[in-house]
Amino acid sequence: MKLRRWPAHQIVWRWHFYAGLFCIPFILLLSVTGGIYLFKPQVEAVLDTPYEHLVLTGIAAPAHQQVQQALKAVPGSVLHAYELPVSAHSAVRILVKQGAVTSRVYVHPQTLEVLHIAREDARFMRVMHELHGNLLLGARGSYLVELAASWAIVMVITGLYLWWPKAGHGLAGVVYPRFNKSNRVFWRDLHAVTGFWISLFTLFLLISGLPWTKSWGGMLKEIRQVQTGSIAATPKSPPQDWTTGGLAVSEHAAHEGHSMAVHAHDQAQDYRLLDHLVATVSPLQLAPPVLIAPPSEKTANWTARSDAQNRPLRVNISFDADGNIASRKNFADRPWLDRVIGLGVAIHEGQLFGWLNQALGALTALGLVLLSVSGVVLWWKRLRNTSLLRTLGAPPASRKPAPYAWAMIGVVLALGLLLPFFGLSLLLVLLMERCLLPYFPVLAGYLGLRSTT
Repeated sequence: MKLRRWPAHQIVWRWHFYAGLFCIPFILLLSVTGGIYLFKPQVEAVLDTPYEHLVLTGIAAPAHQQVQQALKAVPGSVLHAYELPVSAHSAVRILVKQGAVTSRVYVHPQTLEVLHIAREDARFMRVMHELHGNLLLGARGSYLVELAASWAIVMVITGLYLWWPKAGHGLAGVVYPRFNKSNRVFWRDLHAVTGFWISLFTLFLLISGLPWTKSWGGMLKEIRQVQTGSIAATPKSPPQDWTTGGLAVSEHAAHEGHSMAVHAHDQAQDYRLLDHLVATVSPLQLAPPVLIAPPSEKTANWTARSDAQNRPLRVNISFDADGNIASRKNFADRPWLDRVIGLGVAIHEGQLFGWLNQALGALTALGLVLLSVSGVVLWWKRLRNTSLLRTLGAPPASRKPAPYAWAMIGVVLALGLLLPFFGLSLLLVLLMERCLLPYFPVLAGYLGLRSTT
Protein backbone atom coordinates (compact mmCIF):
# COMPACT_ATOMS: atom_id res chain seq x y z
CA MET A 1 0.00 0.00 0.00
CA LYS A 2 1.45 3.33 -1.07
CA LEU A 3 1.63 5.94 1.69
CA ARG A 4 2.23 9.65 1.83
CA ARG A 5 2.59 11.95 4.80
CA TRP A 6 -0.24 14.44 4.16
CA PRO A 7 -3.58 13.81 2.45
CA ALA A 8 -4.50 15.30 -0.89
CA HIS A 9 -6.17 18.71 -0.74
CA GLN A 10 -9.23 17.41 -2.58
CA ILE A 11 -9.88 14.65 -0.03
CA VAL A 12 -9.71 17.02 2.93
CA TRP A 13 -11.94 19.50 1.11
CA ARG A 14 -14.59 16.82 0.65
CA TRP A 15 -14.42 15.84 4.34
CA HIS A 16 -14.74 19.48 5.28
CA PHE A 17 -17.71 19.93 2.94
CA TYR A 18 -19.71 16.96 4.25
CA ALA A 19 -18.89 17.72 7.89
CA GLY A 20 -20.04 21.31 7.38
CA LEU A 21 -23.19 20.28 5.54
CA PHE A 22 -24.23 18.14 8.51
CA CYS A 23 -23.04 20.51 11.25
CA ILE A 24 -24.14 23.95 10.02
CA PRO A 25 -27.80 23.73 11.21
CA PHE A 26 -26.61 22.62 14.64
CA ILE A 27 -23.84 25.22 14.76
CA LEU A 28 -26.28 28.02 14.00
CA LEU A 29 -28.68 26.88 16.72
CA LEU A 30 -25.97 26.25 19.31
CA SER A 31 -24.22 29.54 18.54
CA VAL A 32 -27.39 31.58 19.00
CA THR A 33 -28.58 29.79 22.16
CA GLY A 34 -25.05 29.63 23.58
CA GLY A 35 -24.48 33.31 22.82
CA ILE A 36 -27.65 34.19 24.73
CA TYR A 37 -26.77 31.91 27.65
CA LEU A 38 -23.40 33.64 28.04
CA PHE A 39 -25.30 36.60 29.44
CA LYS A 40 -27.49 34.63 31.81
CA PRO A 41 -26.67 36.79 34.90
CA GLN A 42 -27.54 40.00 33.05
CA VAL A 43 -30.69 38.59 31.42
CA GLU A 44 -32.04 37.10 34.64
CA ALA A 45 -31.28 40.33 36.50
CA VAL A 46 -33.44 42.21 34.00
CA LEU A 47 -36.25 39.64 34.13
CA ASP A 48 -36.22 39.67 37.95
CA THR A 49 -36.11 43.47 38.27
CA PRO A 50 -39.65 43.67 39.73
CA TYR A 51 -38.53 41.45 42.62
CA GLU A 52 -35.22 43.14 43.43
CA HIS A 53 -36.27 46.59 44.67
CA LEU A 54 -39.02 45.95 47.18
CA VAL A 55 -40.09 48.57 49.69
CA LEU A 56 -39.38 47.26 53.18
CA THR A 57 -40.66 48.93 56.35
CA GLY A 58 -39.52 46.59 59.09
CA ILE A 59 -37.85 43.32 59.96
CA ALA A 60 -38.12 40.34 57.60
CA ALA A 61 -40.25 37.40 58.65
CA PRO A 62 -38.46 34.22 59.75
CA ALA A 63 -37.34 31.94 56.91
CA HIS A 64 -39.56 29.06 57.99
CA GLN A 65 -42.66 31.25 57.69
CA GLN A 66 -41.59 32.34 54.20
CA VAL A 67 -41.29 28.66 53.26
CA GLN A 68 -44.73 27.86 54.64
CA GLN A 69 -46.26 30.59 52.47
CA ALA A 70 -44.52 29.22 49.40
CA LEU A 71 -45.80 25.72 50.12
CA LYS A 72 -49.35 27.02 50.54
CA ALA A 73 -49.06 28.78 47.18
CA VAL A 74 -48.28 25.45 45.48
CA PRO A 75 -50.59 22.87 47.10
CA GLY A 76 -49.07 19.43 47.56
CA SER A 77 -45.51 20.67 47.15
CA VAL A 78 -42.45 20.03 49.32
CA LEU A 79 -39.45 22.22 50.02
CA HIS A 80 -36.70 21.79 47.49
CA ALA A 81 -34.33 24.62 48.43
CA TYR A 82 -34.30 28.06 50.02
CA GLU A 83 -32.28 30.67 48.11
CA LEU A 84 -30.66 33.42 50.16
CA PRO A 85 -31.78 36.90 49.01
CA VAL A 86 -29.00 38.74 47.20
CA SER A 87 -29.86 42.02 48.96
CA ALA A 88 -32.01 43.35 51.77
CA HIS A 89 -34.58 44.56 49.20
CA SER A 90 -34.86 41.29 47.24
CA ALA A 91 -37.78 38.92 47.23
CA VAL A 92 -37.04 35.51 48.70
CA ARG A 93 -36.82 32.73 46.10
CA ILE A 94 -38.06 29.38 47.37
CA LEU A 95 -37.86 26.27 45.21
CA VAL A 96 -40.69 23.82 45.83
CA LYS A 97 -41.36 20.52 44.16
CA GLN A 98 -44.71 19.03 43.27
CA GLY A 99 -44.20 15.59 41.80
CA ALA A 100 -41.70 16.00 38.97
CA VAL A 101 -42.30 19.76 38.62
CA THR A 102 -40.03 22.25 40.36
CA SER A 103 -41.36 25.79 40.81
CA ARG A 104 -39.74 29.01 41.96
CA VAL A 105 -41.91 30.99 44.36
CA TYR A 106 -41.10 34.68 44.94
CA VAL A 107 -42.15 35.72 48.45
CA HIS A 108 -42.10 39.21 49.98
CA PRO A 109 -39.72 38.85 52.95
CA GLN A 110 -41.89 40.96 55.31
CA THR A 111 -45.52 40.73 54.24
CA LEU A 112 -45.13 37.09 53.08
CA GLU A 113 -47.13 37.95 49.96
CA VAL A 114 -46.50 35.56 47.09
CA LEU A 115 -45.34 37.86 44.29
CA HIS A 116 -44.82 35.36 41.49
CA ILE A 117 -44.65 31.63 40.75
CA ALA A 118 -42.60 30.29 37.84
CA ARG A 119 -41.92 26.74 36.72
CA GLU A 120 -38.17 26.19 36.57
CA ASP A 121 -38.31 24.35 33.26
CA ALA A 122 -40.27 27.23 31.69
CA ARG A 123 -37.93 30.05 32.66
CA PHE A 124 -36.31 31.74 29.65
CA MET A 125 -32.68 30.92 30.43
CA ARG A 126 -33.61 27.36 31.39
CA VAL A 127 -35.23 26.90 27.97
CA MET A 128 -32.08 28.29 26.33
CA HIS A 129 -29.99 25.87 28.40
CA GLU A 130 -32.06 22.86 27.37
CA LEU A 131 -32.26 23.95 23.73
CA HIS A 132 -28.49 24.37 23.69
CA GLY A 133 -27.79 21.07 25.43
CA ASN A 134 -30.35 18.67 23.99
CA LEU A 135 -32.57 20.52 21.48
CA LEU A 136 -35.48 20.04 23.94
CA LEU A 137 -35.41 16.33 23.06
CA GLY A 138 -33.91 14.95 26.27
CA ALA A 139 -31.36 12.15 25.94
CA ARG A 140 -32.02 11.71 22.20
CA GLY A 141 -31.22 15.34 21.61
CA SER A 142 -28.07 15.00 23.68
CA TYR A 143 -26.87 12.21 21.37
CA LEU A 144 -27.54 14.43 18.35
CA VAL A 145 -25.64 17.37 19.86
CA GLU A 146 -22.72 15.08 20.71
CA LEU A 147 -22.63 13.74 17.15
CA ALA A 148 -22.76 17.26 15.71
CA ALA A 149 -20.02 18.45 18.08
CA SER A 150 -17.81 15.52 17.10
CA TRP A 151 -18.15 16.23 13.39
CA ALA A 152 -17.71 19.96 14.08
CA ILE A 153 -14.29 19.13 15.55
CA VAL A 154 -13.48 17.35 12.27
CA MET A 155 -14.77 20.37 10.37
CA VAL A 156 -12.48 22.74 12.30
CA ILE A 157 -9.40 20.52 11.89
CA THR A 158 -9.94 20.03 8.16
CA GLY A 159 -10.71 23.75 7.81
CA LEU A 160 -7.37 24.63 9.39
CA TYR A 161 -5.65 22.23 6.99
CA LEU A 162 -7.30 23.94 4.02
CA TRP A 163 -6.49 27.37 5.43
CA TRP A 164 -2.80 26.62 6.01
CA PRO A 165 -0.94 29.25 3.94
CA LYS A 166 1.29 28.24 1.06
CA ALA A 167 4.77 29.68 0.69
CA GLY A 168 4.92 33.12 -0.91
CA HIS A 169 1.19 33.88 -0.64
CA GLY A 170 1.51 36.59 2.03
CA LEU A 171 -1.07 37.46 4.69
CA ALA A 172 -3.90 38.48 2.35
CA GLY A 173 -6.59 35.81 2.43
CA VAL A 174 -4.86 34.25 5.44
CA VAL A 175 -5.32 36.67 8.34
CA TYR A 176 -7.52 39.24 6.59
CA PRO A 177 -9.87 38.98 3.59
CA ARG A 178 -9.06 40.46 0.18
CA PHE A 179 -11.55 43.14 -0.80
CA ASN A 180 -10.11 43.90 -4.23
CA LYS A 181 -10.74 40.47 -5.73
CA SER A 182 -13.83 38.78 -7.11
CA ASN A 183 -16.99 38.25 -5.10
CA ARG A 184 -16.24 34.55 -4.74
CA VAL A 185 -12.70 35.21 -3.50
CA PHE A 186 -14.08 37.63 -0.90
CA TRP A 187 -16.51 35.05 0.48
CA ARG A 188 -13.82 32.38 0.41
CA ASP A 189 -11.44 34.66 2.33
CA LEU A 190 -14.15 35.69 4.79
CA HIS A 191 -14.87 32.02 5.47
CA ALA A 192 -11.21 31.02 5.84
CA VAL A 193 -10.05 34.03 7.85
CA THR A 194 -13.00 33.89 10.25
CA GLY A 195 -12.38 30.18 10.78
CA PHE A 196 -8.71 30.84 11.53
CA TRP A 197 -9.36 33.52 14.16
CA ILE A 198 -11.99 31.56 16.10
CA SER A 199 -10.68 28.02 15.57
CA LEU A 200 -8.89 27.51 18.89
CA PHE A 201 -11.70 28.83 21.07
CA THR A 202 -14.23 26.93 18.96
CA LEU A 203 -12.35 23.69 19.61
CA PHE A 204 -12.26 24.53 23.30
CA LEU A 205 -16.00 25.19 23.40
CA LEU A 206 -16.76 21.96 21.56
CA ILE A 207 -14.55 19.85 23.84
CA SER A 208 -15.61 21.57 27.08
CA GLY A 209 -19.27 21.00 26.16
CA LEU A 210 -18.87 17.23 25.72
CA PRO A 211 -19.05 16.40 29.48
CA TRP A 212 -22.74 17.39 29.41
CA THR A 213 -23.61 14.89 26.68
CA LYS A 214 -25.16 11.51 27.33
CA SER A 215 -22.47 9.24 25.88
CA TRP A 216 -19.23 11.17 26.39
CA GLY A 217 -20.39 12.60 29.71
CA GLY A 218 -21.40 9.15 30.86
CA MET A 219 -17.89 7.92 30.07
CA LEU A 220 -16.40 10.71 32.17
CA LYS A 221 -18.80 9.82 34.97
CA GLU A 222 -17.46 6.26 34.98
CA ILE A 223 -13.88 7.56 35.07
CA ARG A 224 -14.79 9.80 38.00
CA GLN A 225 -16.31 6.87 39.89
CA VAL A 226 -13.14 4.89 39.43
CA GLN A 227 -11.09 7.87 40.57
CA THR A 228 -13.11 8.39 43.75
CA GLY A 229 -13.01 4.64 44.44
CA SER A 230 -16.76 4.25 44.71
CA ILE A 231 -19.77 3.84 42.46
CA ALA A 232 -21.65 6.46 44.44
CA ALA A 233 -20.25 9.67 45.83
CA THR A 234 -18.94 9.21 49.37
CA PRO A 235 -19.01 11.74 52.20
CA LYS A 236 -15.35 12.41 51.49
CA SER A 237 -16.07 13.23 47.87
CA PRO A 238 -18.52 16.01 46.88
CA PRO A 239 -21.22 14.96 44.40
CA GLN A 240 -20.59 15.25 40.68
CA ASP A 241 -20.88 18.90 39.73
CA TRP A 242 -22.18 18.51 36.18
CA THR A 243 -25.17 16.76 34.62
CA THR A 244 -25.08 14.34 31.70
CA GLY A 245 -27.63 13.56 29.05
CA GLY A 246 -29.23 17.00 28.92
CA LEU A 247 -31.85 16.02 31.47
CA ALA A 248 -34.42 18.72 32.08
CA VAL A 249 -33.76 19.17 35.79
CA SER A 250 -33.41 22.19 37.97
CA GLU A 251 -29.96 23.69 37.77
CA HIS A 252 -30.06 24.42 41.46
CA ALA A 253 -30.49 20.80 42.47
CA ALA A 254 -29.14 18.83 39.54
CA HIS A 255 -26.61 16.87 41.54
CA GLU A 256 -27.95 16.92 45.11
CA GLY A 257 -31.20 15.02 44.63
CA HIS A 258 -33.22 17.15 47.07
CA SER A 259 -36.50 15.70 45.94
CA MET A 260 -37.62 14.16 49.23
CA ALA A 261 -38.76 16.70 51.78
CA VAL A 262 -38.78 16.15 55.52
CA HIS A 263 -41.65 14.10 56.93
CA ALA A 264 -44.87 15.90 57.67
CA HIS A 265 -44.84 15.21 61.44
CA ASP A 266 -41.57 17.09 62.01
CA GLN A 267 -41.92 19.58 59.18
CA ALA A 268 -42.43 22.63 61.41
CA GLN A 269 -39.47 21.77 63.63
CA ASP A 270 -37.12 21.29 60.67
CA TYR A 271 -38.30 24.48 59.02
CA ARG A 272 -37.60 26.38 62.24
CA LEU A 273 -34.07 25.03 62.01
CA LEU A 274 -33.88 26.84 58.66
CA ASP A 275 -33.93 30.17 60.55
CA HIS A 276 -30.72 29.19 62.32
CA LEU A 277 -29.12 27.93 59.09
CA VAL A 278 -29.88 31.18 57.25
CA ALA A 279 -28.26 33.15 60.09
CA THR A 280 -25.24 30.83 59.93
CA VAL A 281 -24.75 30.86 56.15
CA SER A 282 -25.44 34.54 55.41
CA PRO A 283 -22.24 35.88 57.06
CA LEU A 284 -20.10 33.40 55.08
CA GLN A 285 -20.53 35.58 51.97
CA LEU A 286 -20.72 32.62 49.56
CA ALA A 287 -20.97 33.41 45.84
CA PRO A 288 -24.67 33.66 44.85
CA PRO A 289 -26.96 31.96 44.27
CA VAL A 290 -26.72 30.24 47.66
CA LEU A 291 -29.23 27.47 48.36
CA ILE A 292 -30.09 25.78 51.62
CA ALA A 293 -31.77 22.41 51.12
CA PRO A 294 -33.49 20.00 53.54
CA PRO A 295 -32.56 16.36 54.11
CA SER A 296 -33.20 14.16 51.10
CA GLU A 297 -33.19 10.52 50.07
CA LYS A 298 -29.42 10.87 49.49
CA THR A 299 -28.42 12.68 52.67
CA ALA A 300 -29.85 12.92 56.16
CA ASN A 301 -28.41 16.38 56.75
CA TRP A 302 -29.39 19.88 55.79
CA THR A 303 -26.95 21.30 53.25
CA ALA A 304 -26.00 24.68 51.85
CA ARG A 305 -24.12 25.35 48.65
CA SER A 306 -23.07 28.08 46.29
CA ASP A 307 -24.30 27.42 42.75
CA ALA A 308 -22.21 30.19 41.17
CA GLN A 309 -21.59 29.74 37.45
CA ASN A 310 -17.95 30.58 38.17
CA ARG A 311 -17.28 27.03 39.35
CA PRO A 312 -14.07 27.69 41.36
CA LEU A 313 -16.20 29.82 43.73
CA ARG A 314 -18.57 26.98 44.56
CA VAL A 315 -18.79 25.64 48.11
CA ASN A 316 -20.70 22.71 49.64
CA ILE A 317 -21.57 22.76 53.35
CA SER A 318 -23.21 20.03 55.42
CA PHE A 319 -24.82 20.59 58.83
CA ASP A 320 -25.33 18.24 61.77
CA ALA A 321 -28.67 17.67 63.52
CA ASP A 322 -28.15 20.77 65.69
CA GLY A 323 -27.52 23.04 62.71
CA ASN A 324 -23.76 23.31 63.22
CA ILE A 325 -21.40 23.07 60.26
CA ALA A 326 -20.27 19.45 60.01
CA SER A 327 -18.17 19.75 56.83
CA ARG A 328 -17.21 22.24 54.16
CA LYS A 329 -15.93 21.35 50.71
CA ASN A 330 -14.42 24.04 48.52
CA PHE A 331 -13.62 23.74 44.83
CA ALA A 332 -10.00 22.86 45.68
CA ASP A 333 -11.23 19.83 47.68
CA ARG A 334 -12.87 18.24 44.66
CA PRO A 335 -11.28 15.43 42.60
CA TRP A 336 -8.95 16.66 39.87
CA LEU A 337 -11.40 15.63 37.14
CA ASP A 338 -14.13 17.77 38.71
CA ARG A 339 -11.77 20.73 38.85
CA VAL A 340 -10.69 20.38 35.23
CA ILE A 341 -14.27 20.05 34.00
CA GLY A 342 -15.40 22.84 36.33
CA LEU A 343 -12.87 25.26 34.87
CA GLY A 344 -13.88 24.25 31.35
CA VAL A 345 -17.58 24.71 32.12
CA ALA A 346 -16.98 28.12 33.72
CA ILE A 347 -15.13 29.31 30.60
CA HIS A 348 -17.74 27.67 28.33
CA GLU A 349 -20.49 29.63 30.11
CA GLY A 350 -18.47 32.86 30.04
CA GLN A 351 -18.14 33.22 33.82
CA LEU A 352 -14.52 32.44 34.76
CA PHE A 353 -12.88 35.81 34.09
CA GLY A 354 -15.72 38.28 33.93
CA TRP A 355 -16.79 40.40 30.99
CA LEU A 356 -13.71 39.44 28.96
CA ASN A 357 -14.80 35.80 29.08
CA GLN A 358 -18.29 36.78 27.94
CA ALA A 359 -16.89 38.95 25.14
CA LEU A 360 -14.62 36.17 23.91
CA GLY A 361 -17.52 33.71 23.90
CA ALA A 362 -19.83 36.17 22.15
CA LEU A 363 -17.25 36.92 19.45
CA THR A 364 -16.77 33.19 18.89
CA ALA A 365 -20.53 32.66 18.62
CA LEU A 366 -20.82 35.52 16.12
CA GLY A 367 -17.83 34.13 14.22
CA LEU A 368 -19.48 30.71 14.00
CA VAL A 369 -22.65 32.29 12.61
CA LEU A 370 -20.55 34.19 10.03
CA LEU A 371 -18.62 31.01 9.26
CA SER A 372 -21.86 29.09 8.67
CA VAL A 373 -23.42 31.83 6.52
CA SER A 374 -20.30 32.24 4.38
CA GLY A 375 -20.06 28.46 3.99
CA VAL A 376 -23.65 28.33 2.74
CA VAL A 377 -22.96 31.22 0.33
CA LEU A 378 -19.92 29.42 -1.09
CA TRP A 379 -21.95 26.22 -1.47
CA TRP A 380 -24.76 28.12 -3.20
CA LYS A 381 -22.30 29.71 -5.61
CA ARG A 382 -21.09 26.24 -6.55
CA LEU A 383 -24.69 25.29 -7.37
CA ARG A 384 -25.69 28.39 -9.32
CA ASN A 385 -24.85 26.84 -12.68
CA THR A 386 -26.34 23.46 -11.93
CA SER A 387 -29.41 21.92 -10.37
CA LEU A 388 -29.70 20.91 -6.73
CA LEU A 389 -31.66 17.88 -7.93
CA ARG A 390 -28.71 16.66 -10.00
CA THR A 391 -25.81 17.26 -7.62
CA LEU A 392 -25.23 18.22 -4.00
CA GLY A 393 -22.33 20.46 -4.97
CA ALA A 394 -19.60 18.48 -3.24
CA PRO A 395 -15.99 19.04 -4.37
CA PRO A 396 -15.29 16.65 -7.25
CA ALA A 397 -13.58 13.39 -6.48
CA SER A 398 -10.16 12.72 -7.94
CA ARG A 399 -10.19 10.49 -11.03
CA LYS A 400 -7.12 8.68 -9.77
CA PRO A 401 -6.97 6.76 -6.49
CA ALA A 402 -5.21 8.99 -3.96
CA PRO A 403 -2.37 7.51 -1.90
CA TYR A 404 -3.20 6.88 1.73
CA ALA A 405 -1.80 9.49 4.11
CA TRP A 406 -0.51 8.20 7.42
CA ALA A 407 -0.99 11.58 9.14
CA MET A 408 -4.66 11.65 8.17
CA ILE A 409 -5.14 8.01 9.15
CA GLY A 410 -3.58 8.72 12.55
CA VAL A 411 -5.81 11.74 13.17
CA VAL A 412 -8.95 9.84 12.13
CA LEU A 413 -8.11 6.87 14.37
CA ALA A 414 -7.37 9.15 17.33
CA LEU A 415 -10.64 11.04 16.87
CA GLY A 416 -12.56 7.80 16.45
CA LEU A 417 -11.21 6.52 19.77
CA LEU A 418 -11.63 9.78 21.68
CA LEU A 419 -15.04 10.53 20.15
CA PRO A 420 -16.88 7.19 19.93
CA PHE A 421 -19.94 8.71 18.26
CA PHE A 422 -17.77 10.13 15.50
CA GLY A 423 -16.03 6.77 15.08
CA LEU A 424 -19.31 4.87 14.78
CA SER A 425 -20.80 7.39 12.36
CA LEU A 426 -17.62 7.32 10.26
CA LEU A 427 -17.77 3.52 10.04
CA LEU A 428 -21.39 3.78 8.95
CA VAL A 429 -20.50 6.33 6.25
CA LEU A 430 -17.63 4.19 4.96
CA LEU A 431 -19.80 1.07 4.86
CA MET A 432 -22.49 2.91 2.92
CA GLU A 433 -19.94 4.29 0.46
CA ARG A 434 -18.25 0.93 -0.13
CA CYS A 435 -21.17 -1.47 0.12
CA LEU A 436 -24.32 0.46 -0.77
CA LEU A 437 -23.55 3.33 -3.15
CA PRO A 438 -21.99 1.11 -5.89
CA TYR A 439 -25.50 -0.23 -6.49
CA PHE A 440 -27.01 3.28 -6.69
CA PRO A 441 -24.91 5.16 -9.24
CA VAL A 442 -27.40 8.05 -9.46
CA LEU A 443 -27.17 8.64 -5.71
CA ALA A 444 -23.39 8.30 -5.86
CA GLY A 445 -23.27 10.89 -8.61
CA TYR A 446 -25.54 13.21 -6.64
CA LEU A 447 -23.15 13.00 -3.68
CA GLY A 448 -20.20 13.65 -5.97
CA LEU A 449 -18.71 10.19 -5.54
CA ARG A 450 -17.33 8.00 -8.27
CA SER A 451 -19.71 5.09 -8.83
CA THR A 452 -17.74 1.85 -8.78
CA THR A 453 -19.01 -1.67 -9.17
